[in-house]
Amino acid sequence: MKHLVRAILAAAVVVIATAQAQVTITYWQYDFGTRIAAMERLIERFNAANPDIIVVQENAGAYASYIERVATALAAGEGPDVVQLFYGWAGSWQRAGYVEPLPKEHFSDEWIQSYFVPAIESVNIGGDYYGLPTAIRSLALFYNKDHFREVGLDPENPPATWDEFVAAAKALTIQRGPRFERVGFGIAPAGQDHHLIRTVLMNQLGTSPYSADNTQVLYGNEIGAQALAFYTSLQDEHQVGVNEFVPGANGYREGFINLQSISMIIDGSFALGNVRANAQFDWGVTELPTFDNGVRSNFGSYFMNGLTPRAFESPAKLEAAARFMKYITSEEAMLVWLEVVGELPAAQSLVADPTLTSDPVLGVFLAALEYAEATPWVDEAAQRTNMIDAINRVWLQGVDPLTSIQQAAAADQALLDAAQGQ
Repeated sequence: MKHLVRAILAAAVVVIATAQAQVTITYWQYDFGTRIAAMERLIERFNAANPDIIVVQENAGAYASYIERVATALAAGEGPDVVQLFYGWAGSWQRAGYVEPLPKEHFSDEWIQSYFVPAIESVNIGGDYYGLPTAIRSLALFYNKDHFREVGLDPENPPATWDEFVAAAKALTIQRGPRFERVGFGIAPAGQDHHLIRTVLMNQLGTSPYSADNTQVLYGNEIGAQALAFYTSLQDEHQVGVNEFVPGANGYREGFINLQSISMIIDGSFALGNVRANAQFDWGVTELPTFDNGVRSNFGSYFMNGLTPRAFESPAKLEAAARFMKYITSEEAMLVWLEVVGELPAAQSLVADPTLTSDPVLGVFLAALEYAEATPWVDEAAQRTNMIDAINRVWLQGVDPLTSIQQAAAADQALLDAAQGQ
């Protein structure tokens, strides 16, 4: 009996000691189903392998209110220790104090630069990195192969040029009088189309949107106007799509995947998980079309994981947060993310993996990374709004594309100047 009591007491001491040694950290991201599921799987694995750490994921709600919720929670001394944020928010979040520089004793510059794809440099601010990605994304043209067959288009020969794209979109559009029953292209300025104009079309036509040092806006010219004019003509002149044909920020994707009322969309690799899980038709992806000059361009982007001030409340918490960050940016984690979400690995070793590059879907997105540009933002939300406003001025107010793009460029320049303290 005494031996049994001693054994029970010894076990209790171990349990108490383990509990006392455990550190709990909180992870936040906004509500995106496949990302939540992927992180749940990774946290389960991490917690099992690290009994001294407990990571708790909290769903921070809708994208539209995410930044405000993070700001409110941190101001109250609450919220996440490790937080997911879009790379384009890094500058504004750094200035607001929502994220701290990654401590170099845990994340050396040499390791970051050798391990991650070069796009990581877009979150190097003043010599400090402010986050690490699990995955990176590029854009592609998604298309409904069944719709292609229906109208006599070859589904194995998708549009390679913008002229071919417009012709295909016209053939795919079904209109009864003033009413569209199906549109050839899912127009979505607030989706990926503002990137399409600024980063893709402008580069294809011959101008970078911003100077190399990100201090000057370069698109307030005839080339910028040409890019805007081409995009707005898809609705006004060619009538192959209608803004918010399916209402909502993600309506273009809903119309393509679930309603099959949209035949083609431009979307990111992050949509692959959703498409694979829900599309009940034959679909494909292809690299973004080009103009006749053959110049390719793409928008590369990523969400990343950063450390908030809460992670620095104690050495133990910082150690735990750093270990968790290392795991969710490991090759193992990246492959889980690829499987569940569809976003591409951010490690240089995996981007070059022949198993991935030869995949008929993943290979399209990986090929685009060779020429994709991660636009440097000073205020991603405001710069996005400036381009959407430029589009709407043409559509809703009849402003000519050159005047409208010059107004957008002036608004962007004011943001760049403010970020430099001018």
